[in-house]
Amino acid sequence: MFEKGSLIPYLTAGDPSVEKTLEFLLAVEEFAGLIELGIPFSDPMADGKTIQESHYRALRNGFKLDDTFRILREFRRHSSTPVILMTYYNPVFRTGVKKFLGEAKASGADGILVVDLPVSHAGEFLDAAKEEGLKTVFLAAPNTPDERLREIDKASTGFVYLISLYGTTGARDRLPETAFEFVRRARKICNNKLAVGFGVSRREQVEELLKAGADGVVVGSALIELISRSENPVEELRRKVAELSGYSRAL
Repeated sequence: MFEKGSLIPYLTAGDPSVEKTLEFLLAVEEFAGLIELGIPFSDPMADGKTIQESHYRALRNGFKLDDTFRILREFRRHSSTPVILMTYYNPVFRTGVKKFLGEAKASGADGILVVDLPVSHAGEFLDAAKEEGLKTVFLAAPNTPDERLREIDKASTGFVYLISLYGTTGARDRLPETAFEFVRRARKICNNKLAVGFGVSRREQVEELLKAGADGVVVGSALIELISRSENPVEELRRKVAELSGYSRAL
């Protein structure tokens, strides 16, 4: 789904609007191996304060699930950069698994990550994703045992998403040593590519994770925070993603 050494920017759909999200996607796609587009949800339990607030801003402005697909369809008119949708299971269940995945595929999504769907309960989801030709991505935490990590790797057809730390999303000044130990352990077990997320906000952190064996690194909260406080978010977002990707010298 992405080249080794890729940066994977995360953006929340509809924060602060449909039109701005499309501008943000187009600003980062040049430097992204893959884009993760989050669907706003009222109880984003895996996310920290920064991304929670982005979900609430979008929902408060009247953002609906169908708006996510509308953004993606418009983005596909301009870019072929792979996109995975990140969501919680409630919107998938309420829509219907087959209908949700069918609309995701039709709008141009390449894969789906359902944060709170464990592999052991993902049978219907996996069958529907395979039928639609969508890649699946599952999360693994630093304390995930080896045997369960093998199950997660087997169920993932896109990549395995390694959580770098214990806790929720949110930029950290330093990543714990357990993050790098986890990457090295997963590298020995998983056949899929590995992307690491949660807590990453700096280029040196991206480089350290890639050096430890990650194929891609996800950055979310640092970008969402930039968007929320900037007077020129499109240009600042582009520069930040370029810097995180290692392309800053080319600007």
